[in-house]
Amino acid sequence: MHRILLFFGLFFFSFLSLKAQVMPTRAQWITIKSDNLKCWECKERLEKYLISENESTLDNGILQRRYNLISGEIRIQYSSDRVQPDMIRTVINNAGFDADNQKAEEDAYKLLPPICKRAEDGGGPQKGKPCHLEPNH
Repeated sequence: MHRILLFFGLFFFSFLSLKAQVMPTRAQWITIKSDNLKCWECKERLEKYLISENESTLDNGILQRRYNLISGEIRIQYSSDRVQPDMIRTVINNAGFDADNQKAEEDAYKLLPPICKRAEDGGGPQKGKPCHLEPNH
């Protein structure tokens, strides 16, 4: 009788510990400021890069993205068991964009179109020409 109880006890304990290991972590949100993410063209460029890197480098850890081009921010929902905020910032830097206080990777930044450069480099919205909305085709 003791062996049966011991067997069921071990089985139950193993089941609980397995279930604890399989349970996913809760999704987290982070808002990242980027001074050179003000136009729809820049958003499209970064979005394409994030999709590619999410599938390869980030183990599909980015779940959602929301852009605010007027304030130059991207809000990202991510799975904290797959990716960390610094990894996300690095990927954004590698695409040529600043991420919070981290400057873009130099070579990638040089490849950006002029509109996606920092304001001090002549990029971003020009006076009287808003660029945060995609033009109608």
